[in-house]
Amino acid sequence: MDGSATLDEIMEKTGLESAAIMRAGLSLSKDKLLKIEERQITLIKPTFEGLKYSEIGLPERRMSRILRELGGRAPLRRVAEMAGVDGKLCAAAVGWMKRKGMAELEKGDGEIFLVSLGVPEETTDEKLLRILRERGGIVKEDLNETLGEAADILEKRGLIAKNLKVEYRFILTEEGLNSISKGIEVQRDVSQITPQLLRDGGWRTVSLRRYNVEAPVALTWPGKRQPYNAFLDELKMKLIALGFKEMTGPLVELMFFNCDALYMPQDHPARDIHDIYFVKNPKYGSLKGYGRYLRNVRRAHEDGWTTGSIGWGYTFSTRESRRLILRSHGTAVSARTLMRRDLEIPGKYFSIARCYRPEVTDKMHLTEFNQVEGIVVGEGLTLRNLLGVLEKFALDIAEADSVKFRPDYFPFTEPSVELLAYKKGYGWVEFGGSGIFRPELTLPLGIKVPVLAWGLGVDRLYMMKAGVDDIRSLFTFDLEWLRRRGVI
Repeated sequence: MDGSATLDEIMEKTGLESAAIMRAGLSLSKDKLLKIEERQITLIKPTFEGLKYSEIGLPERRMSRILRELGGRAPLRRVAEMAGVDGKLCAAAVGWMKRKGMAELEKGDGEIFLVSLGVPEETTDEKLLRILRERGGIVKEDLNETLGEAADILEKRGLIAKNLKVEYRFILTEEGLNSISKGIEVQRDVSQITPQLLRDGGWRTVSLRRYNVEAPVALTWPGKRQPYNAFLDELKMKLIALGFKEMTGPLVELMFFNCDALYMPQDHPARDIHDIYFVKNPKYGSLKGYGRYLRNVRRAHEDGWTTGSIGWGYTFSTRESRRLILRSHGTAVSARTLMRRDLEIPGKYFSIARCYRPEVTDKMHLTEFNQVEGIVVGEGLTLRNLLGVLEKFALDIAEADSVKFRPDYFPFTEPSVELLAYKKGYGWVEFGGSGIFRPELTLPLGIKVPVLAWGLGVDRLYMMKAGVDDIRSLFTFDLEWLRRRGVI
């Protein structure tokens, strides 16, 4: 150490607690033997995805490498497939390849081709990822301008996370250096008179340490519930207090409940592999006990049955109805509930449902997420009743500043409404869809009264309420984040 050291460095060298070091430092500072400087620092660390890319390479690097192996010109689809890059991630990777001068796009033969412009040496963002993997974390303010800009880019891509903290640095003054050169006399001082000091008379020779009530002490981290889980339980209690009953359903669901019973045609784009996880084994389940509903739903799809609709006009497949999938939206739970014999009319039901979709992970999307699903069943219900419920969610649960609604389309509701909420610092955030279930859905299930329905992204509700800007933080293993979150 060259006459100065940070609190963390002293703790590492001496093994002392931070409170003891700060206490001694403040005492020496009072005697003008050293000074203590504070500065706000930004500690940056790689995220799980960032660590993965630091090992296997960024998507644009992997695609560029594959492109060279294919001769420098190849169909974009093939390059992406061989590099293991798909969906929105592929589009982003192509953008970075163009930006870094790795490749350009070219159209031909009815396909889009990638043409290599060369494979550059390690780029600045790749260098920073490598350094972070080796060191675990770096103070952003200590980086040069080029690496600092790379850090900003990696943060936007969700590959690094930042954490603000205060760094304390102890610097010896000239008086302090002179005192060391003259030799330091160690004086025994105590903070309290113990029985032992009273018995042996030691209290006569020791120096009593003055208490400094302004001295910073070590933070304590008492055990507390995971903030997001606590929020979900609070949300459940609020809905129960409003008279809602909780409904449940399986994570591995039948296509019948997830799509067919919701009047979603079997050739609907949302039912393909890009939006649903299909169970590999077993592929099919049983609809035993639901034969009457299956027949009614089949007729509604094919010719409208007795709903007054002409249906979708195709041949319905009962085999497709038995296909096993991971539940892709919470409305599947509502469909099951409407078929229950003990369904109460009028009645109000809710579910906080875990859902799964093959999304590209970013700050607002995950492959698995939670939805708060709700239905209200009863005579005389209108769109106005639905809008009132949604507004209460946004203002009371998410603590939004204002809300707005806009028309939307869903196969199973008419009219359909999308809820958006505004909060300063966030702008307008889409929370989810809602509407009144269509007769083609309710009548085959034996329901002859209006059903209000909504499915909102409860993860985003919490993000707005708690001031979180990255959905991945809700499920993080970052103890620092968990410790500093308030209990809501």
